[in-house]
Amino acid sequence: MGSAIPFNCVNNPELHGMIQMIGEYERGLKSPSFHEIRVPLLKKEVDYTKLQEGVEENGFTLMSDGWSDINNRSICNFLVNSPKGTIFLASTDTSNIIKTKKHVFAMLDEFVEMIGEENIVQVVTDNATNYKATGEMLMQKRKKLFWTPCVVHCIDLVLEDFEKKIEEHKVTIEKGRKITSFIYNMSRLICLLKEFTQRKELLRPVATQFAIAYLTLGRLHELKGCNARRSGRSNLN
Repeated sequence: MGSAIPFNCVNNPELHGMIQMIGEYERGLKSPSFHEIRVPLLKKEVDYTKLQEGVEENGFTLMSDGWSDINNRSICNFLVNSPKGTIFLASTDTSNIIKTKKHVFAMLDEFVEMIGEENIVQVVTDNATNYKATGEMLMQKRKKLFWTPCVVHCIDLVLEDFEKKIEEHKVTIEKGRKITSFIYNMSRLICLLKEFTQRKELLRPVATQFAIAYLTLGRLHELKGCNARRSGRSNLN
């Protein structure tokens, strides 16, 4: 009443959906601020509206992406993609969920239902065994969509096999790790590196992204001449 909202707004189905979603949260849910509604939430709605413009012609791709945060919680992000761009839908904390094909299927199927099966062309996930099985289950239930393994994850698995099964790759990558660790453990060497490489950084490999190891080797090769000049040698072995 204080905001002069018309009584017929209670007939809006979106209001009913909003109330239902609010009820799914525990006590203490905070309402969005004026700035959040006016800027990020409005922008998200505008982006989603733009995506919907070409949905009848091209359809959506539903994508899932699993990762771990700084507290080692297992998080799964859900996004939709179209020729107009990609937008974030939601994040789900999956730390306490056993990622069997049944549970993964339930999560993905819920988002397919939310977006509308008629609007989705394909679902993209990683290439793990449980996701393969989930993809088969989705295609059996939803006859018009396809499951596609993530290309990036497939390439990452190939590079992982290269490192584990090809001795020359394994030895070379280990040398690259030692070089980058040696440089980044000494502040003086970091300063010299930036001086001779025009402030370019070395890409340092991490445990779970095997592509990074090869990118690091590529950067070491790229900066090989700079390191040779710094060390006073004509080559760097």
